[in-house]
Amino acid sequence: MTILRNTLLALFFVISACKKQEDPNAIHLDGLTDTVEVIRDEVGINHIYANNQHDLFFAQGYYAAKDRLFQFEIWRRQATGTVAEILGERELKRDIGTRLFKFRGDMKTEMQQYHPDGEEIITAYTDGVNAYIEEVLQNPELLPVTFKALGILPQKWTPEVVISRHQGLLGNITDELEIGRAVAQLGPEKTNEYYWFHPKEPKIDLDPAINPNLLSHNILELYEAYRKPVKFEPEDILPAYRVETGLALYTTSAPENESEADKMWIGSNNWVTSPSLAANGHAFMANDPHRTLAVPSLRYWAHLSAPGWDVIGGGEPEIPGISIGHNEYGAWGLTVFRTDGEDLMVYELNPENPNQYKYKDAWEDMEVITENIPVKNSEPKKVDLKYTRHGPVTYIDSTNHVAYAVRCAWMEPGSSPYLASLRMNQAKNWEEFRDACNFSNIPGENMIWADKEGNIGWQAVGIAPVRRNFSGLVPVPGDGRYEWDGYLPIKEKPHDFNPESGFISTANQNVTPESYTEWDAVGYMWSDPFRGDRLKEVLGSGKKLTMEDMKALQNDYLSLPARTLVPLLKEQTFTEEPAKKAVQLLSDWDFVLDKNSAEAAIYVTWERELLNSYFDYFPDPKAEEVIEYIQLTKLMQWLLHPEEKFGPNAIAKRDRYVTGTFASAINALSEKFGEQMETWKYGGPDFKHVQYIHPLGNVVNAELQSQLNTVKMPRGGNQYTPGVTGSRDNQTSGATFRIIVDVNDWDRSVGTNAPGQSGDPESPFYKNLFESWANDRYFPVHYSRAKIDSTAVTKELLVPSN
Repeated sequence: MTILRNTLLALFFVISACKKQEDPNAIHLDGLTDTVEVIRDEVGINHIYANNQHDLFFAQGYYAAKDRLFQFEIWRRQATGTVAEILGERELKRDIGTRLFKFRGDMKTEMQQYHPDGEEIITAYTDGVNAYIEEVLQNPELLPVTFKALGILPQKWTPEVVISRHQGLLGNITDELEIGRAVAQLGPEKTNEYYWFHPKEPKIDLDPAINPNLLSHNILELYEAYRKPVKFEPEDILPAYRVETGLALYTTSAPENESEADKMWIGSNNWVTSPSLAANGHAFMANDPHRTLAVPSLRYWAHLSAPGWDVIGGGEPEIPGISIGHNEYGAWGLTVFRTDGEDLMVYELNPENPNQYKYKDAWEDMEVITENIPVKNSEPKKVDLKYTRHGPVTYIDSTNHVAYAVRCAWMEPGSSPYLASLRMNQAKNWEEFRDACNFSNIPGENMIWADKEGNIGWQAVGIAPVRRNFSGLVPVPGDGRYEWDGYLPIKEKPHDFNPESGFISTANQNVTPESYTEWDAVGYMWSDPFRGDRLKEVLGSGKKLTMEDMKALQNDYLSLPARTLVPLLKEQTFTEEPAKKAVQLLSDWDFVLDKNSAEAAIYVTWERELLNSYFDYFPDPKAEEVIEYIQLTKLMQWLLHPEEKFGPNAIAKRDRYVTGTFASAINALSEKFGEQMETWKYGGPDFKHVQYIHPLGNVVNAELQSQLNTVKMPRGGNQYTPGVTGSRDNQTSGATFRIIVDVNDWDRSVGTNAPGQSGDPESPFYKNLFESWANDRYFPVHYSRAKIDSTAVTKELLVPSN
């Protein structure tokens, strides 16, 4: 019997192996060394199980490209400076800028910075991407409709595409030029009045060697051109797919351009809590990065499992690894820690030779690189890219013999955004995590950690130039008098471990402790503190926290500014009945910007009036030309302490501003929604809502628009609530990706990712997560194989071709 049983078992395994080889879901790929199993769960997350590191990242690249092929092709063109090849001469300056700011160092050194096996990992990833691209090229019916509408095909990747910096949160160079222009017009003292610089007082005087009148030129045009999103026009679309001339678009509103104020609101929330704060005695990690809303989502969930790797979470789909998530030991997340890694350098040019600039009383030659850029419907354009010792030259004023260059810390090896997460993915404890953080150059971030042992920690990261004799907030001469004194070692940036409070939270506000000493490498511009203060208020309340509390805090719409500003209205006298009624309505309000709230509609409209109408009440013509916005924190300081700003009769002036803007807000709401105040609902198609517009979503025909774009959904919150939904009627930024991790029970983790995992509009995972996200709901993020198998939608095998 034993012999018979063993024979039958052996026969069973042979038959099973044959069946496995004949599995109709098996995909044969050149480049694999062993079989890879991929399970897709009910929300669209791919769980990749490989037998070695190479195949793991090959498969990650393959499936990411499969889900996001159009996004990948546009990214590749942005990274390589070949957008004009498909969109024509209007994109030429973008391509010049991309090539000007291209990383041109040694690629092996670059890739090894991200991980000891960085070259193998990144190459395997791009090989996987290319394997899917080759599959599509051999089978054009697999092309998403977006390619067909543009009449283009995807092209192959190289590691240079992965390490591109074009979409990173890089520095403050545009702020630097704007502040310089403000100082040129207003002087440093007046400029300081309008900007909220802290925690130290920066020096913002312009060096006498700089002609302030020349700063008004379009100095950063090439830098800004290569950083902006690609915008498509109807003429880019083939006629069969193009929107008809004069036809009303399916969408009622086009995406709005990001303002300078918006950039201050683009950020994130994160926190970690000790076991002592939780009802179940577990540590928690929560993170919700706030970025521009996009179709497909900026981030992409994946689960990577192989010997030495078992990590799940999200990251930008075009790079290998996981930026935010957990492994079997701990969980980590990130928010922006504003780090100034850029300076605008101004040079005197040699009148006899415009390719020479003065440095320490001698003329130095610029390096010149000549490239040819392909342009649709035109001959290739030959361009000269010029560099000083400090960096790429963005503008030459030949009339005044002046040149401008951007010095970029992120040109150093290892500065591609988020790629250093590869090291974090394998951290087993806090010290290993901090060691991994030491390689995280870009962007400047607050990295947080929570592990199974109950430890929590925070480490600020980001390559930080040390400026001994200047602030980095205004342009400086490039003659050698304003040099960096190296970079601060990342582990010497602010950090904390197991604080007495039992929690660590960050929300892009200044979190540098007063006891910190390396101030020469810390910036001066931060987001308003309202989100951060609200996080601390809830986490420090003394309540034993649950997973539901974590969800509620990520979607918290309580407005701390409202709690401070609304009492000012109660001190005022209003003669008009609508305004009096509105104040009465606000008197019992809980300050929550709920999507069904009339009070929220009134308050938000007034808050916008306060921010947008300041100069109507306090004219300052010169300032109005150069000050685009005033941070609400600064404005509130003036409102609460008017005598410090408004001079004689300060309180009366303040009150006139408060009552006038409130009356204007009520009139605007009446005109828009009618006289019945109770019907003024904050969330709605004509007020606060969200609708995702695909990059092609306004230039294709109505049928495709309905396929590419989402419907409108009501929203709550605004730019100052932890549940960030931005300042616009249509939410254009915020947290599409969220994660909350119960560190001692991985399978209880939850997440979001709107509108879906896939970028192919024909995929069931294209918009499947939109409505649940818009209603502040989460999906489970399973980690154990048993849970993953129980929610599997598809199972595929990748097998070597030979």
